[in-house]
Amino acid sequence: MADSKKTANLTIGDQSYELPIHSPTVGPDVLDIRKLYSQAGVFTYDPGFTSTAACNSTITYIDGEEGILLHRGYPIDQLAGKSHYLEVCFLLLYGHLPTGKELEDFENRVTNHTMLHEQMQHFFRGFRRDAHPMAIMVGVVGAMSAFYHDSTDINDPWQREVASIRLIAKMPTIAAWAYKYHIGQPFVYPRNDLDYASNFLRMCFAVPAEEYEVNPILSRAMDRIFTLHADHEQNASTSTVRLASSSGANPFACIAAGIACLWGQAHGGANQACLEMLKEIGTPENIPEYIARAKDKNDPFRLMGFGHRVYKNFDPRATVMKQSADKVLELLGVENNPILATAKALEEAALADPYFAEKKLFPNVDFYSGIILEAMGFPTSMFTPIFALSRTVGWISQWKEMLDDPQNKIGRPRQLYRGETERDYVDIENR
Repeated sequence: MADSKKTANLTIGDQSYELPIHSPTVGPDVLDIRKLYSQAGVFTYDPGFTSTAACNSTITYIDGEEGILLHRGYPIDQLAGKSHYLEVCFLLLYGHLPTGKELEDFENRVTNHTMLHEQMQHFFRGFRRDAHPMAIMVGVVGAMSAFYHDSTDINDPWQREVASIRLIAKMPTIAAWAYKYHIGQPFVYPRNDLDYASNFLRMCFAVPAEEYEVNPILSRAMDRIFTLHADHEQNASTSTVRLASSSGANPFACIAAGIACLWGQAHGGANQACLEMLKEIGTPENIPEYIARAKDKNDPFRLMGFGHRVYKNFDPRATVMKQSADKVLELLGVENNPILATAKALEEAALADPYFAEKKLFPNVDFYSGIILEAMGFPTSMFTPIFALSRTVGWISQWKEMLDDPQNKIGRPRQLYRGETERDYVDIENR
């Protein structure tokens, strides 16, 4: 962090303290309180860390008020519209858009590492058939450190690079095999002649009994889902990866920790919650009732997939995702799927209602990604694993950046203690 020329004065009692202010390339200024405790003997109180910058980063920038999401300075709509997932992976990892030669080399390295160690099949078969795919992913990704010993030394730059490629390459295979195991079908191995998204779809939906042809519209939609979820700044799962990394944990353990955090309904489970809401609504005829309930402050019902904690205007990812959703629904149709028919009708009703426009409760990326995944045939239990697959490159980029940061230190949040003061132990016969 560069030296700051701006300062702020904090007065506590009759003492004043001068605190540096750092200015980012874009975004709000940051008040540096690192020496506050040593100088003033006080902590700051910030539940959820919503007003705390815990790190320096050059990867992703979000302006929630204006609906801006930039990866290394590039707007997400341009990346999703003109680029593809592996190129965005390169950008996040290395900080610049690749040349043709660099991209070809990167894609080859990822493609040639998509297979899993054959003995890892035993890990899948050790789970119950009804195990949630996310539970399987947490276990299998964590177990990678038991198979790939040559890429666990975080102090070796080359091992960090190998671990990064392995995780990006193998995560689609892990997610697809978790799905196959969950539904009782044989594992499908990756193929080197397919692109990243097509390979994943084939591993999920192909069966040995017949050939499977990947539809390019579905493959492109899948690639966009990956791209739009690749990174999202210091969210809960990314912060979990950074916190785990700060202890010196190996990369596979750190990513497994991120997957576990992402599993929460308030985080990666949002699109699953959206589809469950659509199932509760049932049919388009019931939408006016649920619209009215959503407007009623005394009713606990909320429209899932509308609005966003960070984006206070609109979700810039949603516009691109809507285009993919429209193409997928046009290809697959909604006539025989009441959930998709309800989703389309709810979207139209909400966008036409002044209440939602005033509140800026527009459909977000989770709403449209859930529609696409449902139309493709994925069960809701696979929505979060696909999110984890997509976000892996973001976690790895943040992990690598943290390890290269000279100011990196083990995470240790403070607390506002409200418990008992010191008291003496009472023997059990006297209680």
